[in-house]
Amino acid sequence: MHSFFLDGSALAKRYVPENGSALVDVILDSVAEQRIYLLNIGYAEVASVLVRKKNAGGISAALFNQALLNLEREVIRSLGKHLLSFDNSVASDALAFIVKHAINSTDAIVLRVALDIAQLLRDGGNDLVLVASDQRLLRAAQAEGLVTFNPESQDQAALAVLIGP
Repeated sequence: MHSFFLDGSALAKRYVPENGSALVDVILDSVAEQRIYLLNIGYAEVASVLVRKKNAGGISAALFNQALLNLEREVIRSLGKHLLSFDNSVASDALAFIVKHAINSTDAIVLRVALDIAQLLRDGGNDLVLVASDQRLLRAAQAEGLVTFNPESQDQAALAVLIGP
């Protein structure tokens, strides 16, 4: 069975309609909350995306306010999803990924945390899917042996295989 780790680029699709939003909705609406992993910095990234889109005129003030409320309800106050934080040792361990894969610091932390979760799940006979639309992060994750899903370029059939029965 697969669990799903959504980075900020994937999670933002839940709150702003864009390419891949429908598939992120499928994940968040059909996968048990206990199989969803998010990093606390991810919801801050989503808030940042929302602010940028509102300031650029891409979304209305009403949509912006509703999206923030939905983000708080579905993520920040969620009791079922695994909302993860990280400490200095994770950040330090992630530095090697910045050099090795030429990814930014947040993506390196996402990758380090995802690899740790994947190992724990694999020890129990399960696995983790990293959901993202950031190409560098996806390439780095694949190079490190993670299963990945890009909601912008993959389809419902590929997602259905990962979600399973």
